[in-house]
Amino acid sequence: MSTAPLLQLKQLSVAFGGTEVVHGLDLCMQPGERLALVGESGSGKSVTALSILRLLESAQLSGQVLWQGQDLLQATPAEMQRIRGDEIAMIFQEPMTALNPLMTVGQQISEVLQLKKWLPGPQADQRAVALLADTGIDDPQRRFHAYPHQLSGGQRQRAMMAMALASEPKLLLADEPTTALDASLRLQMLNLLSVLQEKTGMAVLLITHDLVLVRHFASRVAVMEKGHLVEQGDLHAVFSRPQHPYTQKLLDSRPSRDGLRETDAATQTAPVVQASDLCVRYPMPVPGWRGWWAKSHFTALHGADFVIPGGTTLGVMGESGSGKSSLAQAVLGLIPFEGKVTFDGQAWQGQPRKDKALRQRVQVVFQDPFGSLSPRMTVGEIVSEGLRLHQPHLTESDIEQRVRATLAEVGLSSEDFPQLLNRYPHAFSGGQRQRIALARALVVEPALLVLDEPTSALDVTVQKQILKLLQALQRSRGIAYLLITHDVDVLRAMAHQVMVLQGGHVVESGPALDVLTRPQHSYTRHLLDAFPDL
Repeated sequence: MSTAPLLQLKQLSVAFGGTEVVHGLDLCMQPGERLALVGESGSGKSVTALSILRLLESAQLSGQVLWQGQDLLQATPAEMQRIRGDEIAMIFQEPMTALNPLMTVGQQISEVLQLKKWLPGPQADQRAVALLADTGIDDPQRRFHAYPHQLSGGQRQRAMMAMALASEPKLLLADEPTTALDASLRLQMLNLLSVLQEKTGMAVLLITHDLVLVRHFASRVAVMEKGHLVEQGDLHAVFSRPQHPYTQKLLDSRPSRDGLRETDAATQTAPVVQASDLCVRYPMPVPGWRGWWAKSHFTALHGADFVIPGGTTLGVMGESGSGKSSLAQAVLGLIPFEGKVTFDGQAWQGQPRKDKALRQRVQVVFQDPFGSLSPRMTVGEIVSEGLRLHQPHLTESDIEQRVRATLAEVGLSSEDFPQLLNRYPHAFSGGQRQRIALARALVVEPALLVLDEPTSALDVTVQKQILKLLQALQRSRGIAYLLITHDVDVLRAMAHQVMVLQGGHVVESGPALDVLTRPQHSYTRHLLDAFPDL
């Protein structure tokens, strides 16, 4: 390996409106190296990567970004246009927003080849199909003509990877490239990236907060906190002997089973929810003239049976398309289903007026707290909405008292947050917004909470805080949880029982520790292999 650095950041600082967010960063990458830049949201990882390519128009940059000896901060716009994509390529976090929805993925890859490699149209199209094949996408010829919305998350990320590799870059900036993917898909994509990196010899800067992926992929690690580079070094040295307190905190942020009594499941006998032979089917159009008379359907969930006693958690795991979300929506009474779901003997009637009382007993917390909270409502309005609907007899004073007490229970008090009830969601961090979403669900005192990937959008340290809060609330309130997740670490920390779904079928179920430590089904073992121990 050449001793001359491929990329060297010297005292790189980034400021917005005079406020510095990256402070004097020194970082070096060698040709063909795999470096992971680790830190939580707001640490400056993505800003650093975007600054390398000078994609932050409003940012004030100082220091040096030396690319093969050339300072990119002094390069002309024409020089930067040549370097972007041609010598340094980038994969973004969410492929659905990074890809053009009005062009097929093949057209988008072919466009790069025509602009950067000067290939004629037919030759560029042929090369684009070959690149899709290199990324392992199934039926690349057909996927070439597909639009982004017609591909799965994993397929879109493969298309993004093919586009980034089209110009054969020397450096690939991968900004959280697997966050939107299932656990097993994450490792598949990382394995693919490893193969392609070895094949092409390019260097890869992986930007992530997922320490499992870092251990699986990188050879060297750099840790950022609040815009400062606090530690860097060999992967094994940093992970086994972290020197900085922030690095130690990150490595200690894996969810734990602290305080979760294994006897809870056995001592609780009264079931909050029971489901038997639960099936979910979606209508499908029949092509041709037969569609005028014939009907078809797709079965997303086949005959699931489960019981959730009070004070316990049923964890449901599986990849995208396994039926997890269909199961959750059926339990919530949001979609038609076959079979039986009862809550203390009550069942969904399919009529809003008749189901109103049951809606109070069954609440949900969604994956993305920012998307699930109305930006036009204050915290007080958001949390009190359920009370006003289900308990209209309460006075304004009673409602405010209940709202404040519930917010304090989830760790948001007026003493710490002045004018708390009058603030809007955008004024809070991701973890704080998820606490608001929890308060909204808890304020009506439900018996069952459906938790749909409640921590996947959060940083690792915030994730651990939210899981500890959920554990404490379950102990104090005796709530039952239906936990939908693909994160095995979250299941290990939270679940009393685990049910594994594959293609809509329950392939394995039982006590959490039995399923997660002694899996019987090959698919369960496949999912668990995606979460190696740190």
